Amino acid sequence: MKTNLLILLFIFPLVSIGQSNNSPSTYDVHDLKITGYLQTQYQRAQSEGISSFSGGDFSENSRDRFMIRRGRLKIDRVDKYSSIVFQIDATQNGVQLMDAFIQLYQPDSKALLFTAGVFNRPFGHSIIYSSGFRDFPERARVFQTIMPRERDIGAMLGYNPSNKYKFITAELAVVNGSGYSARDYDSRKDLIGNLGFKFDSLANNKLKMGFGGSIYSGTVRNNTESYYTDNGNGFTINNNTANVGWNAKREYFGANLQLEYDNTFGNTIFKAEYVGGKQPGVASSANIRGPVASQSFSAQPATDLYLRSFSGYYIWLTQQIADSKFTALLAYDSYDPNIHIKENGIGPDNNTSAGDIKFSTLGYGISYVPTTRVKFTLYNEHVVNSGTNLPDYKSDIKDDVFTARLQYRW
Repeated sequence: MKTNLLILLFIFPLVSIGQSNNSPSTYDVHDLKITGYLQTQYQRAQSEGISSFSGGDFSENSRDRFMIRRGRLKIDRVDKYSSIVFQIDATQNGVQLMDAFIQLYQPDSKALLFTAGVFNRPFGHSIIYSSGFRDFPERARVFQTIMPRERDIGAMLGYNPSNKYKFITAELAVVNGSGYSARDYDSRKDLIGNLGFKFDSLANNKLKMGFGGSIYSGTVRNNTESYYTDNGNGFTINNNTANVGWNAKREYFGANLQLEYDNTFGNTIFKAEYVGGKQPGVASSANIRGPVASQSFSAQPATDLYLRSFSGYYIWLTQQIADSKFTALLAYDSYDPNIHIKENGIGPDNNTSAGDIKFSTLGYGISYVPTTRVKFTLYNEHVVNSGTNLPDYKSDIKDDVFTARLQYRW
């Protein structure tokens, strides 16, 4: 029943009911405008030194921490023919570039947009949806793994007409594939395609609906004489001197659905998104912790590639509590980096590693928004993995995380 429900949700051909990162603060003509937000938080983990997708790994001897999760400062300018966006992120880890792109368009219409620079990959719903408006503290594990930091460097063409077809959004991007903070390490470029539909005035203007689909077609360069392919019960090595410089396929397909309903119990928002495909990664090692062995890397992987077929999804539900400023939060996400092997088959005898383990997360909490600028969030994540034959993963590891966050947006 659960599988059938997910299939029904995701067979529809992207749309963002909310705020997109790939745009200035407004397209009204203006000189420099400064916006941004700050997220400061306290977190407590179930164990010390855990790997975590809730703001990054915990230090070896720490399970409690205060941190600046995001400190965004965005500057944009819009004129008759073009706009520019420049955004940085300042935290305890330093200052990093987030967005730096130029957009060109016709003076009488922005139906056709050309974007060049550093921008969010136009894939799915949650990648381009701003973290300053997202109800949940973090994106799902699968998207943090296959598209870490969300951005890349390249060029994009977008189409969103203002006539009777304004419910359609189409985007096509060519990017380096190595992420926003890295130089490309091979000559090939990756292609991203996105098609979405958005309807804002259904059921007497009480219902908003969006749905769409995305594709990603790229490669990862192999820098060794060997790579590993999945044989259904583990990995088989392919050894040949010609494998140096060979490019493995990196391919994703995704679908998403968003529903927002204004009802007598308060505003209800349901969001779901699925992504699957092929992801070249590496093996877990002393230098690469298990959960990120299947991650997309920003530099040339130094060790052998492991070619995995993966799948992941999330379901997000928010419910405003009556007509108050409180909202209940409930989420579930799952990421299986290797769909061809069960957890009890993962072990040292078949070349599998911690990079092949499936993780699922149940999240729940509450947010309070006293003004349009301030938001308090209390949120707990219960993370589960099945036992394997690996020494450190014989049973479910204790890696739950509680987050108390205060956000100010201007």
